[in-house]
Amino acid sequence: MYVFLSIFVPLLLMIASQLILWTLIGYVGLQLMVAMVAAKGADNAAFFTASRRVPWYVAWPAMISAAMSGVTFVSVPGSVATDGFSYLQMVAGFTVGQSVLAFWLVPLFYRWGYRSIYEYFGDRFGAQSHRVGGWFFFLSKLAASALKLYVVVTVLQVLLFDGLGVPFWVNAALTVVVVWFSTRRGGVRSVLAVDLIKTACMVAALLVTIYCIARSFGWSLPTMWQEVTASPMSQIFFLDDPASDRYFWKMFVSGVVLLIAMTGLDQDMMQRNLACRSQRDAQRNILLTALCQAVVIALFLVLGVLLYRYADRVGMTLPEQGDDLFPQVALAGGLPSAVTILFVLGFAAASFSSAGSALTALTTSFLLDVMRSKELDEKTLQRQRRWVHAGMALSLFGLVCLFGYVANESAINLIYRVAGYTYGPILGMFLFGLWTKYRVRDRWTWLPAVAAPIISALLQMVAERYWGVEIGFELLLYNAALVMAGLWLLRREITA
Repeated sequence: MYVFLSIFVPLLLMIASQLILWTLIGYVGLQLMVAMVAAKGADNAAFFTASRRVPWYVAWPAMISAAMSGVTFVSVPGSVATDGFSYLQMVAGFTVGQSVLAFWLVPLFYRWGYRSIYEYFGDRFGAQSHRVGGWFFFLSKLAASALKLYVVVTVLQVLLFDGLGVPFWVNAALTVVVVWFSTRRGGVRSVLAVDLIKTACMVAALLVTIYCIARSFGWSLPTMWQEVTASPMSQIFFLDDPASDRYFWKMFVSGVVLLIAMTGLDQDMMQRNLACRSQRDAQRNILLTALCQAVVIALFLVLGVLLYRYADRVGMTLPEQGDDLFPQVALAGGLPSAVTILFVLGFAAASFSSAGSALTALTTSFLLDVMRSKELDEKTLQRQRRWVHAGMALSLFGLVCLFGYVANESAINLIYRVAGYTYGPILGMFLFGLWTKYRVRDRWTWLPAVAAPIISALLQMVAERYWGVEIGFELLLYNAALVMAGLWLLRREITA
């Protein structure tokens, strides 16, 4: 028996590695081909906003997965053991936030006609405020994108590159090169095309895995639903402990505010919406996206319960990190090879697409908000754009190689915690600009923007240590309120 296992197990691992390798190569080849076709004839306008010629029925399916990355793909199912279905409380807030975005922010952005949404700060407060908004978006997006890419590279390292003897940094470099090459010419136009592939791969992987696990138990669809809802991991509403960071009203309100901040005030996400042909198309796109994203996230949570049930049934040792559960079951759980192939496709599509859109948004924001290059002629702007795009790719590579030291919790939770600090100043400045008519002392706007996250962090620490209150995702609200208070102290004459 030992001799049999010593021969058969390595053979299976070799076959699995070959399957993963060729699936990954096939997907990368498809993405590069689609990106190159989409980028044909692209100019600066196509890179920044796809020349605002994208029909809503093209933008809509692309946007379904726009807020989802490789982190979502593995982290949401893995989180149900500790958090249950509490994420749906935040998703309910996301849906309300999408409505605010569609009927409030989108009309403003289309009326202003900005290529970068942070140009508003320059017109409303001054050049220094424009740079402050651009820098905070740049730093927050760079950190979040590096974390997402770090998870991607880590999973690929375990699944494939360790077995091939390829070091981590080479894996990271190859991944970043693929992302860079996919977006270097087409920008948003290429991103939207690749997003269509991403949506198809993610949904196919999700549905096929659910089907295969349910079939392994001999469950029909109604039986599977009963088993999932009977599980203690499927609890949605947490209304008993206001001090908990999973308390319903904390997560619901945080979902509304996080959606407005991380989508409405995020250059990455708004580049997709502003690529639509008209304001009406953008609004239709946002509302359809909200509905579909809620369904997809709910299915990922259902998958999480099924993964834990399946791992228990086959006697699989659970990984230390919940993020590792889906890869472990998909690749070594004894499910059909179709699950392995679709997992690799879904994970690669989600990861490369998200990283590509982030790289495009970082390039756009740095050029237009930090360097303020919008007045340059077409050729000069294109030359600067290519250099900045390459520089952003190198920055992502460097951070990916360093991020492992701090990524010690569920990746999706860490991303939202980072957003609570970095998007607060952006949200506070934006709300102060819309809700008041005051101008501010532009040269000092950086002061409340920097001080607010520091005070928020101290408040979070004191509240938990001395009052037993956990400040979770709602930290963004405190952060934004502190920034607005600081801008109030810096106010001067009322605008006309």
